Amino acid sequence: MRIVLLGCPGAGKGTQSKILAERYGLEHVATGDLFRAEIAAKSPLGLKVENYLKSGTLVPDATVVDLVASKLDGLTRGFLLDGFPRTLEQAQSLDKYLSKNKAGIDLVLYLNMNEKEVMRRLTSRRSCPKCGELYNVISRPPQAEGKCDKCGADLVQRPDDSETTVKKRLMVYDDLTRPLVAYYRSQSDFHEVDGAQPVETVTEQLTSIVDSNRGAAR
Repeated sequence: MRIVLLGCPGAGKGTQSKILAERYGLEHVATGDLFRAEIAAKSPLGLKVENYLKSGTLVPDATVVDLVASKLDGLTRGFLLDGFPRTLEQAQSLDKYLSKNKAGIDLVLYLNMNEKEVMRRLTSRRSCPKCGELYNVISRPPQAEGKCDKCGADLVQRPDDSETTVKKRLMVYDDLTRPLVAYYRSQSDFHEVDGAQPVETVTEQLTSIVDSNRGAAR
């Protein structure tokens, strides 16, 4: 299967993507992870990406598409795209890439959530700079305040999770990503789930949709 998981910042795409990818044996392709790997390697691309993330703006379409395409080229199984595409142009480029391989997107899952809940979630996020583990001081706090459960490092708030940057990210999302949702509503097998629900409830609804889709495809 080839699945796209859409949603505004903070809707839980990363959490749900990992769960679904493991359950269905899919490759989890997260642009955030790809970008962080480039940043950690201090590559020219990583330095550019870091500047965009700190300012709360989207990485240019061409850069994102090239990075994701290079990842998909090496895959031998189905995949779940997390954080890509984010714009209509990226979606159209993805369609062209897949059509060259006589393939397409099987399912689009959209996690919807209101702005107030997004702000609450994102400004509460903390991450471990050493091992990359993610926490939320409200819904998933570490066992020891400010410390990573896995490696004991001091947790930090990412620059892109500050209140000022979150507001910018939401403005960018409204301007560029909502047209993408409209595109997929008309082009693909599209399903919407309320991302503000408890994680377990969202997972249950998403897996039910995927299971139904797999059954229909047989």
